[in-house]
Amino acid sequence: MKVERVEAIPLDKNTAIQYVKEIVEEQVGKAAAEIKYLGGGSFGLAFCVKFDDGKKIVVKLLRAEDMLEKEVFDLRLLSTHCPIRIPEILFVKKADEIIPVDCYGMEMIEGKSALMSFKMLLWSKRKRLDFADKVTSALHEIHCQTNEKFGDTLNPDCETWLDYYKPFAQAVLDKAEEMYKEKTLSKKIISAMRSAWEKFDVIFSEEVNEACLMHGDLNVANIMVDKGSRLCGFIDPLNSAYADREYDLFQFDNMTGKRFYLRETYTRKYGASKYCDVKCAFYGLWNEVYCYIKSGMLVGIIMNPLIKNMNKQLARL
Repeated sequence: MKVERVEAIPLDKNTAIQYVKEIVEEQVGKAAAEIKYLGGGSFGLAFCVKFDDGKKIVVKLLRAEDMLEKEVFDLRLLSTHCPIRIPEILFVKKADEIIPVDCYGMEMIEGKSALMSFKMLLWSKRKRLDFADKVTSALHEIHCQTNEKFGDTLNPDCETWLDYYKPFAQAVLDKAEEMYKEKTLSKKIISAMRSAWEKFDVIFSEEVNEACLMHGDLNVANIMVDKGSRLCGFIDPLNSAYADREYDLFQFDNMTGKRFYLRETYTRKYGASKYCDVKCAFYGLWNEVYCYIKSGMLVGIIMNPLIKNMNKQLARL
């Protein structure tokens, strides 16, 4: 993974909708009856397209180069091994002179994210644990797919997990130090990172024996539920790799994930390394700083708990 700022291709919502209209007519062969913005991050915009016959698909526009092959590959790979529905790719279109962004179409999973299903927060503990059981069982099926080597799904080429992860972590820290000097990164963030880096050899002292396929971004925002709040899909993998399976667990603690005991349930069912808690704290903080480096967007309500948790876990070592 390159640790550098990525310049997003300028694209306003109205222009994006016009692009989606043209893309659908070209790729599907029929006009859209309705186009609705679903949301997006720093580099992607997703739209629901509804046709006259009631059928719906999702079109995702990518505002950064070199995202298309990876996203499409990972969605197809994960869908092969996941017992929970992952959107099927319907078409892929490279940028051209008329539409200057890459894009792809995929099936629509009806429902909403677990993050936005507020009534689930009021469930009994038993119902929340049952939900966690279903989510973690599905993720474990993905993790059961292993590779001889660690690394990006497109080209796993590292003999050990640290051969892949440590250079990346070092690059994130180096860039964070630069940003701190430029006063674009706070002292509390860099202080937590420095303290964690001093303990790197302890935190990662246990050998990771299996290179497990991972989703990369399975938090409650990417776990879909239907109208009955039943688990119905996983969406939006990010930086999927053959990795330490615990690298997939820190996302479970983000946002409202702790309310559903997601990481706790996974480790109870499938075990955990001695330093799982501090590793997940490290993974979470480094991931968020990496995202900040790439996008220039810092989300305090996500970053601040990560810093607090990192410092708490270090104090327990």
